Amino acid sequence: MAKGVKRNFKKGDITVVDKKIAKQSILGTSLGNAMEWFDFGIYSYLAVIIGKVFFPEVDPSAQVIYAFATFAVAFIARPIGGIVFGMLGDRLGRKKVLALTLIMMAIATLALGLIPGYSSIGIAAPILLLVARLVQGFSTGGEYAGAMTFIAESTPDKKRSVMSSVLEVGTLVGYIAGSGLVTLLTFILGSDTMLEWGWRVPFFVAAPLGLIGLYFRSHLEETPAFKAMEEEKEESKSKSSLKEIFVNHWKSLLICVGVVLFYNTIVYMVLTYMPSYLSEQLGYGETKGLLLILIVMVIMIPFVIGMGYLGDRIGRNKILISALILTIILSIPAFMLAGNSNGINAFWGVLILGCLLTAFQGTLPATLPSLFFTNVRYGSLALTYNVSTSIFGGTTPLIVAWLVKETNNNMVPAYYLMAVCIIGIIVVAFFVKETAGRSLRGSLPVVEEPAEVEEVLKNPEEALWWEEEIPDNAPKQVKSIIE
Repeated sequence: MAKGVKRNFKKGDITVVDKKIAKQSILGTSLGNAMEWFDFGIYSYLAVIIGKVFFPEVDPSAQVIYAFATFAVAFIARPIGGIVFGMLGDRLGRKKVLALTLIMMAIATLALGLIPGYSSIGIAAPILLLVARLVQGFSTGGEYAGAMTFIAESTPDKKRSVMSSVLEVGTLVGYIAGSGLVTLLTFILGSDTMLEWGWRVPFFVAAPLGLIGLYFRSHLEETPAFKAMEEEKEESKSKSSLKEIFVNHWKSLLICVGVVLFYNTIVYMVLTYMPSYLSEQLGYGETKGLLLILIVMVIMIPFVIGMGYLGDRIGRNKILISALILTIILSIPAFMLAGNSNGINAFWGVLILGCLLTAFQGTLPATLPSLFFTNVRYGSLALTYNVSTSIFGGTTPLIVAWLVKETNNNMVPAYYLMAVCIIGIIVVAFFVKETAGRSLRGSLPVVEEPAEVEEVLKNPEEALWWEEEIPDNAPKQVKSIIE
């Protein structure tokens, strides 16, 4: 699109968000995300037991690696689920697809608790475990990307970071609920009973939680951005395709892969790998290690919201680059503290990593959806997020556990984090545009108060900052803004 074109930009193009609906959207979406991470928390904290139940014939030192391998294999299904649900989300709407992914996740998680152990049905046990994990991976492929898209499209431009950060609060709450339940059961029942049958209880709890999340999601309103796009009936029949995504949005795809690479490596390192690292590699008792990380996650919640607030005020990219640099500097000291036999020092080591993670959790749920145009946002984000997560994030616990075992060096996780953060700095500094306070690509401005409308109209170049990037086959609803 040529520079200096005339803009047909008027008051009616600006959406004033209904605060009540926006809050309902955030709550309903975050509850679903909490459900997803409830499962992750359960599996991560039960990795040692799952290894014993389903892989008893394997050498004890390698059982946790097999458990994490099953965890990682499920990520093969995530890109497939991302493509299927992403395309459906761009065609049918965000709301319907998010309800479907939640139902599948709840059923698969419940199934995990019903699978007999290896001692009962032999090799069929790990096979059924793998099938259930693949179903979870498939449904998760459309879950998180859809949740990010839904919240980003339902919130005002100037508060997108802080409101989207609630999605990650849902992540932590779900993880805390899952890991806290495992910790409590381990304390009450003891290790032997947990190994015998207690490990199944947390998976049974997932079913009613899924129904609660489904209730909230079924009462959500579709996002303003998707509604606006749906007004173009002719275009809506072919609004999204894999060919369009790869041909017209390949650069954004690569940028998203790079961002998700460092993001999910850090997420899975801190939230998924650390419990087994503390218990298996450093010799902490199961309850002590689980409780330590549980406390850290509770402390992280206000920091996530605070980082989202700062992202809206000073810019998300500044927060991201600063956090990446600090992670490089502090990774080695943090793991040295975590490896200390003194419980207080270990707590501070894990807390450092957790607080660094909050900088990404508070800003990236708003940054990632802004990389793509409305008509391909769900599909593109689901595809790239899940491909990158599957290759780099989901394999992190497996790779790091294997490297620690092979090198007999407990500092390997720190070196791994430092390497991915270097990549992250390059990607963010040179390829990610600052979009704090701006509209999403291909979306018209969204404000919180009617008084903000006139302010936006005074600066159409800023409001429609993405006009230079519009592909030739963009939706008519988007092209009609510019003449």
